[in-house]
Amino acid sequence: MSSKAAPEIHLAQQPDADALLGRSPLAALVGMLLDQQVPMEWAFSGPYTIASRLGADDLDAHEIAARDPEEFAALLSEKPAVHRYPGSMAQRVQQLCHFLVEEYGGDAEAVWADAATGKELLARLQALPGFGKQKAQIFLALLGKQYGVRPTGWREAAGPYGEQGSYRSAADITGPESLAKVRAHKQEMKAAAKAAKDTKPAKTSGNR
Repeated sequence: MSSKAAPEIHLAQQPDADALLGRSPLAALVGMLLDQQVPMEWAFSGPYTIASRLGADDLDAHEIAARDPEEFAALLSEKPAVHRYPGSMAQRVQQLCHFLVEEYGGDAEAVWADAATGKELLARLQALPGFGKQKAQIFLALLGKQYGVRPTGWREAAGPYGEQGSYRSAADITGPESLAKVRAHKQEMKAAAKAAKDTKPAKTSGNR
């Protein structure tokens, strides 16, 4: 991201928070990490909130990793909280930063800068603390669709999230309209999953 003009990002739906996501690889990773169990724009505004409370213009993996865990958790718990579960998310953010410091010298962009293929990039993302396959695929799709990070086979490696014209995830949010479409898709998926669960025959257990 740093080697070219910062992309215009609209994930947080707040100009300052989105500007940080556009210029800071670590902010983008942290936003993706926070994107669970809260609205997407809340998650992706988190990096800006953290940076502001640290008195900084950007996030620094070395600084976050070195912070006292209790103090960092308190920082994220201040109202308005960075996440619905600020304590556990503070721990995850620090785990991610520790990993980046140990494996990439604290440079988040190094995770994808020299990845030769989408498959290699997906493996690197899945190795990050807090990134399962789905989260890694969504972030890979986000990198390809909005950050211009497109190693060979990136769409295939991103699975359904890499498809052109889909509105499945944060990778497809470019403004309020697309945010509404992605939110509608997620609600449809939840409803379908619930319907499938409700129609599944209940397991019977024998009585002793």
